[in-house]
Amino acid sequence: MEEPLLGGYVSRGDRCGRILRSWLPILSWLPRYKLKWLQMDLLAGLTVGLTVVPQALAYAEVAGLPIQYGLYSAFMGGFIYTLLGTSKDVTLGPTAIMSLLCSSLVAGEPRRAVLLSLLCGLIQAGMALLRLGFLLDFISFPVIKGFTCAAAVTIGFGQVKNILGLKNIPQEFYLQVYYTFCRITEARVGDVVLGLLCLLLLVMLVLMKASLRSGEAPAYSRAARKLVWTVSTMRNALVVVGATLVAFAWDVTGHHVFSITGNTTAGLPPFRPPPTSDVTANGTVIPFVQIVEDFGAGLAVIPLMGLLESIAIAKAFASQNNYRIDANQELLAIGMTNIMGSFVSAYPVTGSFGRTAVNSQTGVCTPAGGIVTSLTVLLSLAFLMPAFYYIPKASLAAVVICAVAPMLDYSAVAKMWKIRKLDLLPFLVTFVMSLWQVQYGIMGGVAVSGVLLLYHTARPQITVSDQGVLLMELSSGLSFPATEYLSHVMHTQALQVSPPRSVILDFRHVSVIDYTVVSELRDLLQQFQLQNVHLIFYRVQPSVLQVLLKADLQGFKHTDSVEEALHVS
Repeated sequence: MEEPLLGGYVSRGDRCGRILRSWLPILSWLPRYKLKWLQMDLLAGLTVGLTVVPQALAYAEVAGLPIQYGLYSAFMGGFIYTLLGTSKDVTLGPTAIMSLLCSSLVAGEPRRAVLLSLLCGLIQAGMALLRLGFLLDFISFPVIKGFTCAAAVTIGFGQVKNILGLKNIPQEFYLQVYYTFCRITEARVGDVVLGLLCLLLLVMLVLMKASLRSGEAPAYSRAARKLVWTVSTMRNALVVVGATLVAFAWDVTGHHVFSITGNTTAGLPPFRPPPTSDVTANGTVIPFVQIVEDFGAGLAVIPLMGLLESIAIAKAFASQNNYRIDANQELLAIGMTNIMGSFVSAYPVTGSFGRTAVNSQTGVCTPAGGIVTSLTVLLSLAFLMPAFYYIPKASLAAVVICAVAPMLDYSAVAKMWKIRKLDLLPFLVTFVMSLWQVQYGIMGGVAVSGVLLLYHTARPQITVSDQGVLLMELSSGLSFPATEYLSHVMHTQALQVSPPRSVILDFRHVSVIDYTVVSELRDLLQQFQLQNVHLIFYRVQPSVLQVLLKADLQGFKHTDSVEEALHVS
C-alpha cells in the first residue's frame, strides 16, 4: 500500500525505513562503507584512544574517584555513539567539566557516581524523546563562559596540590587555596620537579603543533611535519608513559621520591545494574530517595551541562566539515551512553572538545572510529592496569592543567566588555558563584540572564516623535509584562499634558499580543475618548489585527498610512 507524501507517493515500507534510519543513523552510512574509510577510522580511533587513556585517568582524579573509573567511563560512548550519533567527529567520554560537576555531588563515592550516571542518562534520553532540547537555549553565552572559566580555575588549581605532592587538602576551592599556600613548605621536591617538567614538555609540544604550517614542501619537510604532529597529538600518553618509567626506575632502587597512583582494580568492570543505594563507612544504608535528595539541584544542572557541551561541539564540527547533525538524536545518544555506562561503573560523560578535534584532524570518516577508541580503552583495562600503579600523580596533574588552560578564555571577556558591558553581569555572577558551588553558579547566572531578559521584555524601547500628534514606535514586541510601562508612557506623554495629545501607535514590530495587552488597550482607548483625543493604530500586522478586531474594542481605528492617521487625528 502506498501513501501520499509531498505531492508524490512513498511506500509504507520506505517510510518505516526512513524512521528507522532517523533513530539508528548507522543504517544511513554503514551500507556505503568503504575500505578507505576503514583505514582512516582505524588511525583516528587509535590516535584518540592514546589520548583518552591518560586523560581518563587524570579526570577520575578530578572527580575524586579511583583512577580506573575514568577508564570505565571512557569506552561505552564509542559503541553507543556509533549506533546513535549523527556527527562523524564527536567522541564521548569523561571531561574536565563533567568530572568537576560529578566531584561536587558524589564526594568521592563511586556508587553515587555510577547512580548519577544512570539518572543523568534517563533525564537526557527523556529530554530527547520529548524534544526538549530547546531548554538549552535559556543558558546564555555569558553564563557558559563564566562557568567554563570558573571550572578552568577550580580544576587547574585543584591539581596544584598534586604538583606539590601535598595530601589531605580540602576539596572546597577557597579552603583549597588557603591550605595549599599554608602548607607549601611541605612540598615534595621530586613531585615538584617532575610536575613542572611534564608541564614544560606538554606546553612545548602544544606550541610546536600550533606552529605547523600547511602547504607545498619537499617530502622530507612533510615527513617532519607529520612526525611533529603525531608526537604533539599523542603528547599526553608520551608524557605519562615517560613519567611512569622514571617513577618505576626510582622506585625499584628503593627511592620513593614521587607520589604515585598506587593500587588500582585490574581487569574489565563487571556488567551489572547500577546501585540504587549507598552504604556509609559504619554500615548504614542510605536509600535511593535520600541520595536523590542529596544530589539536589545538581541533578538538573549536570544533564543540561552535559547536553550543552556535547551539542555545542557537534554543531561546531558539523559546520566546519560541511554536514548537519540532529540535535535531538545527539541528546538521545549521550543519554543512552550514560544509561549503559552506569552498567559498567561509569560516571557521567559528554562530548570532549579536545579529543573531538584530534578525531577530526586525523581524518575520521564515520562514527566507527569510536569503536577503535573504545577497544583501546578496553585493552588498557585488561592488560595495563598493573603498570598504572607507578603513574606519578604530578604527571596526571600536568595533563589536566594543560587540558583546562584553553578554557580560561580572556578574549571572550574582552569582547563582552567591548560589545555589551551588561553581559558581564551574568558572567561575573556565574564565575564567582561557581568558585563556591558549581551548580549554584550556573543557576545564579541563568537567573540573572532571565531577569535581564524579562526586564527588556517589560521595558520595550518606545520612540516618541512629534508630527503634530505624537508618533510612538515600539522597537520590539509587546507582551503582558510591558503593558503597565506602555500605559505609563501614554499617560505621561499624551493624557496628562495640557492640552491632551492624540497618539499614533506604530505596531509594525508587534507580532503577538495576549489578553492582558488587549485589556490594557481597551482601557487606554476609553481614556483617550474621555479626553476627546484619538489613539490610532498604525501598520498593524495581520495576525495582531485579527485579534484586535475579535476583541471588539470601542473606538478602535487602524491604518497603514501615516497621512491618513494624521488626517483622522
